[in-house]
Amino acid sequence: MVDYHAANQAYQYGPSSGGNGAGGGGSMGDYMAQEDDWDRDLLLDPAWEKQQRKTFTAWCNSHLRKAGTQIENIDEDFRDGLKLMLLLEVISGERLPKPERGKMRVHKINNVNKALDFIASKGVKLVSIGAEEIVDGNAKMTLGMIWTIILRFAIQDISVEETSAKEGLLLWCQRKTAPYKNVNVQNFHISWKDGLAFNALIHRHRPELIEYDKLRKDDPVTNLNNAFEVAEKYLDIPKMLDAEDIVNTARPDEKAIMTYVSSFYHAFSGAQKAETAANRICKVLAVNQENEHLMEDYERLASDLLEWIRRTIPWLEDRVPQKTIQEMQQKLEDFRDYRRVHKPPKVQEKCQLEINFNTLQTKLRLSNRPAFMPSEGRMVSDINNGWQHLEQAEKGYEEWLLNEIRRLERLDHLAEKFRQKASIHEAWTDGKEAMLKHRDYETATLSDIKALIRKHEAFESDLAAHQDRVEQIAAIAQELNELDYYDSHNVNTRCQKICDQWDALGSLTHSRREALEKTEKQLETIDQLHLEYAKRAAPFNNWMESAMEDLQDMFIVHTIEEIEGLISAHDQFKSTLPDADREREAILAIHKEAQRIAESNHIKLSGSNPYTTVTPQIINSKWEKVQQLVPKRDHALLEEQSKQQSNEHLRRQFASQANVVGPWIQTKMEEIGRISIEMNGTLEDQLNHLKQYERSIVDYKPNLDLLEQQHQLIQEALIFDNKHTNYTMEHIRVGWEQLLTTIARTINEVENQILTRDAKGISQEQMQEFRASFNHFDKDHGGALGPEEFKACLISLGYDVENDRQGDAEFNRIMSVVDPNHSGLVTFQAFIDFMSRETTDTDTADQVIASFKVLAGDKNFITAEELRRELPPDQAEYCIARMAPYQGPDAAPGALDYKSFSTALYGESDL
Repeated sequence: MVDYHAANQAYQYGPSSGGNGAGGGGSMGDYMAQEDDWDRDLLLDPAWEKQQRKTFTAWCNSHLRKAGTQIENIDEDFRDGLKLMLLLEVISGERLPKPERGKMRVHKINNVNKALDFIASKGVKLVSIGAEEIVDGNAKMTLGMIWTIILRFAIQDISVEETSAKEGLLLWCQRKTAPYKNVNVQNFHISWKDGLAFNALIHRHRPELIEYDKLRKDDPVTNLNNAFEVAEKYLDIPKMLDAEDIVNTARPDEKAIMTYVSSFYHAFSGAQKAETAANRICKVLAVNQENEHLMEDYERLASDLLEWIRRTIPWLEDRVPQKTIQEMQQKLEDFRDYRRVHKPPKVQEKCQLEINFNTLQTKLRLSNRPAFMPSEGRMVSDINNGWQHLEQAEKGYEEWLLNEIRRLERLDHLAEKFRQKASIHEAWTDGKEAMLKHRDYETATLSDIKALIRKHEAFESDLAAHQDRVEQIAAIAQELNELDYYDSHNVNTRCQKICDQWDALGSLTHSRREALEKTEKQLETIDQLHLEYAKRAAPFNNWMESAMEDLQDMFIVHTIEEIEGLISAHDQFKSTLPDADREREAILAIHKEAQRIAESNHIKLSGSNPYTTVTPQIINSKWEKVQQLVPKRDHALLEEQSKQQSNEHLRRQFASQANVVGPWIQTKMEEIGRISIEMNGTLEDQLNHLKQYERSIVDYKPNLDLLEQQHQLIQEALIFDNKHTNYTMEHIRVGWEQLLTTIARTINEVENQILTRDAKGISQEQMQEFRASFNHFDKDHGGALGPEEFKACLISLGYDVENDRQGDAEFNRIMSVVDPNHSGLVTFQAFIDFMSRETTDTDTADQVIASFKVLAGDKNFITAEELRRELPPDQAEYCIARMAPYQGPDAAPGALDYKSFSTALYGESDL
């Protein structure tokens, strides 16, 4: 309520006590707060009264002319109350009680009282003034009453940024004139003396009416008259001040200036509303443009990642083995490059894509926009499904490669062993068929026949000794077939030829024995010494051949225990060499004995021993070969032992590092779980703490790189197992990727909480209260609440969701908001979104529609020209491209439907 007594006193003592109002309440003292300490003598300056008379008279006439009348003398023309009542009707738009038309004083007093009662009914408390002072023509009282009317009906409702009255009008003037040089509006008196502020107000709204750059600060009279004349001619604002009065007064009257400036405010209020509406629309459109940009980025990143997954999966699923170890090792190296080089950036892209998607959804929720639905096949779930398919295809691929390399290594070993044994056997069988087919016994003497029989027996013994080798050759060929050796055809052909030849040798041997036995009765002489020599030389010869074969046999081992076993077996073989040497000497002694007897008895031996082809020279030659092969075997075994010791060192080295890195990753995962639950301090503190924690994790990466280097050495050495640790490189990589993803997601959760808090105006204390309540009922620290836990949490926050019919209905409503997918779990983000919606407001589709209506001049449609005039170019074109043509009955050419566009922004209908 306005205290008119205070207003009257303020008027009587001068405008230095004038002030601002409080938007419909408070005393006139609220409007009339002192601003400057002026000399009291100046407060009685009659120039102020003159300025007020002229300004108030012009202001009254600007309204009275609407009723076809005006006043000439402000303290005389209101004395009968008739024009005063008419003025109040015009400015309020309401009807006052019917005036009394009599000329008597009582009639005038009654009319003035009706006017004063109406003023009081509008919330203005009139004190120490009666109708008598107005009827008597008291100039001070009359001017004070008119000032009160001006304050109530022209100034009091002005509000800029929650200020009102004088402060609101002053703030409006400051904002509008801020860009202009030589203008600094600080009050409603001295700041207006040079006239530039009046010209700046007009130029800001109607630049075509004022040539502001041509005005000079040192010519105030010209400036003031220019502004007053333009305002009266083009803006329909009557001239309420005289330039000379303002210039020649030390401090122009504040009330007069405020009254005149308020006319400018009301003249330009339509433009102000349009500016406010345009700002709201720009804000909404900026949010939509940013969100669309984020959606396009998501679609592009998702497409790229899905395309990479689509190309990679067939490569990982290709399990067609190669024919050689070199080809398979190249495939293994390609796979290691994929794990070390190609996949880690894609893991980061996938994590970042999920973070971008969550951030976008948070921004859409905060701005009341519908949730973002990616195009078909590009959902986060589609990416996760594709990633799972990728990892499933990847699973076992390296193991398959290593198994294939082992298989090919064994195949190469077996194939070489087959070729070696086959060559030895083929060399032995060379000429055997011709020998068995020879019919030399038909012309031989008895002694010759007996010799041939013994020779044949020796051959049969030799033949039996080679049976094992033939069986070994067949067994190796069979194993090569079972292991799918690529050159199995040639192996089988060669093996079949050996077997067929072996069968032929067996048949020929049997036939020759029958022929020799048939004539054996006729042959009796036998050289026992030669026979004994042959019998002992053949097995010894076979033993030496087997020894040479074993000493040259290829071997493949994977552990130090295996090579030590071979060394032990070799040492055992070497321990038999002295006995073998004694057997050699014994055999050679038999040969020497035969020669000694022949020489002693002057017997001339015809050629070599008829019972064997194994001569002493052959025995000595092979024995020398065995002696040479033993140290070579020693060297090969020692080299392999050194290699296996090196491999064991690599195993222990890797295990030592892996047994540190693996538990470290597991500990960090547990710590992140605790951090995400505790969340102490402000969200910014939590975010900084998490980012520091993330940096400490990233700083640990060199330990992982060292482990990768050690793993590379193990792979290059073809080490396939490690008994010293339970951690494989695959486990470490997966744990590291999960650790990076978990800390990134935790940071993103806090960033989204900050977005929610700032956008919704949630205080830090509220956010901490929400977190504390959520954590209290999250008993298993799983980051989500079940329905009963969530209900208990709501009850603790004061929600009436007890187990009755009304409470259950309210709880079901809330659950449908926080858990739209009916998963049975309420995440912390969903809980925060719900609480923020409960405690804050955001812009709505109706507000945007109302803003567009202001820009459209209260029409139900808007034109492209209006959009381009009121909005920035990019946002204007954004609207024009998306607005549908207006179809209403009042449609004009080029009309656009802003209502359906606004509702579509909030997901309430489709464009």
